[in-house]
Amino acid sequence: MLMVISPAKTLDYTTKPVTQTFSQPEYLAQSAQLIALLREMTPAQISELMQLSDKLAGLNVARYASWQPPFSLDNAKQALLAFKGDVYTGLAAEDFSEQDFAFAQNHLRILSGLYGLLRPLDLMQPYRLEMGTRLANQRGKDLYAFWGTQISQWLNQALAQQGDNLLLNLASSEYFSAVKKEALNAQIIDTEFRDLKNGQYKIISFYAKKARGLMARFVIKQRVRQLDALKAFNAEGYYFSKGLSSENRLVFLRDTPQ
Repeated sequence: MLMVISPAKTLDYTTKPVTQTFSQPEYLAQSAQLIALLREMTPAQISELMQLSDKLAGLNVARYASWQPPFSLDNAKQALLAFKGDVYTGLAAEDFSEQDFAFAQNHLRILSGLYGLLRPLDLMQPYRLEMGTRLANQRGKDLYAFWGTQISQWLNQALAQQGDNLLLNLASSEYFSAVKKEALNAQIIDTEFRDLKNGQYKIISFYAKKARGLMARFVIKQRVRQLDALKAFNAEGYYFSKGLSSENRLVFLRDTPQ
């Protein structure tokens, strides 16, 4: 089983990483092409392109200017520990053992506008580049055109290496749209997390994002490799709904947010 999650806008490069184990991103040649495009833009152009404040635009222009492989623990941080946000709150990787990190390295991928696809222990330098950004490039009008079928091909390779074809989608629609399903040799399992509100079970963004991280944590901690085992997920009050689920979509409900 291979899981995919989205990155986060919030980054943490001040907290010391809980592991010294790391790897290098595998697709830095493509990242360098995007960095070259971004370096040609002024802070005002970055602000308009990404809908950022002048302060954030200036910060990211400085990030693009200083972006430079090779990465080390002195100038970068493991992706799983650098990203902060609702998904990563649910993942809570700060208490992972080395064995947990090793399992995650094989079974989890982070989709990224700049890096394409990251393994949890891949070092990355700070950046801001959402997958939905309409950054014109040699392959088209946006990042979806830039990455094309490459991300799907890389996922195929990762699945083949572990002798599996099960892809658990825990990413947002913005990011999973970068995965071209027609080029993917996998059974895609989508997930849905609904909370009870005003007498109805609804998808509440904050809770759903955290639940995706909780599910990823469950898979890593329990060493889940089979589809049926996912149905035992019960973190923070969620439970599997057989009636609302289908062959390729797992629905989990929760009656009281925790």
